[in-house]
Amino acid sequence: MILLTGGNGQLGTELRHLLDEKKMDYVSTDAHDLDITDEAATMKYITELKPELIYHCAAYTAVDKAEDEGKELDEKINVDGTRNVANAAKAAGSTLVYISTDYVFDGKKKDGMYAVDDQTNPQNEYGRTKLLGEQAVQEIMEDYYIIRTSWVFGIYGHNFIYTMQKLAETHDQLTVVNDQFGRPTWTRTLAEFMVYVIEKSAPFGVYHLSNENSCSWYEFAKEILKETNVKVLPVTSAEYPQKATRPQYSVMDLSKAENLGFKIPTWQEALAKFIALEKA
Repeated sequence: MILLTGGNGQLGTELRHLLDEKKMDYVSTDAHDLDITDEAATMKYITELKPELIYHCAAYTAVDKAEDEGKELDEKINVDGTRNVANAAKAAGSTLVYISTDYVFDGKKKDGMYAVDDQTNPQNEYGRTKLLGEQAVQEIMEDYYIIRTSWVFGIYGHNFIYTMQKLAETHDQLTVVNDQFGRPTWTRTLAEFMVYVIEKSAPFGVYHLSNENSCSWYEFAKEILKETNVKVLPVTSAEYPQKATRPQYSVMDLSKAENLGFKIPTWQEALAKFIALEKA
């Protein structure tokens, strides 16, 4: 039996569809079914269900709100909630898969990509709480996978692609930051890797998973809108201030995932498939 937290989110929904395709039994929960911030309720739910595997996709992801109005909720869900799930997973004898983020890094690396064991130094509240979630999993569990990802997009939920497409309907010109670099990640690729590590009994630990190749948000936007007449112009982060500090450079090294034999499409290939599905 598989338990899925955050089953109605962008990644959780993608994962449900993949598990359905594979005809795998699972129980999907959202905050109404399982309030992970309630320690006793979480322990009861998981120890009674006794899942062999838990995909912990539930998270607070409103990055800018986490800096002020959402700060308390961010902490409750990403830190306390993850600790509660990890404690219950251990008690139930479950393997735990926890999804984390490139925001655990400060984005100031000057000599290549971020490796899984590089120094963490989050620069915003969201990154801080996701790192504390990682640490809780590592302190409590032995049978765990922490999968850090970045710049997530998918069919099911709000993301950068939908934002750009929506803006393109009413603008003939858009400005997008050109000094933040990372790797876009299709939820389908991420979900496939989450299933892959289990199927292959990969060594427990921390992995990085995004699509291959890197880009700036500006380059990503240009590719998204290349079939439109909208002009995309580059701007600096200073010209587009946001509450939460974003890493300037958060390109993560994918070699640990690739060494398992997992084939990772480029973000350009993933984007093309996404757009084809969107139009279907």
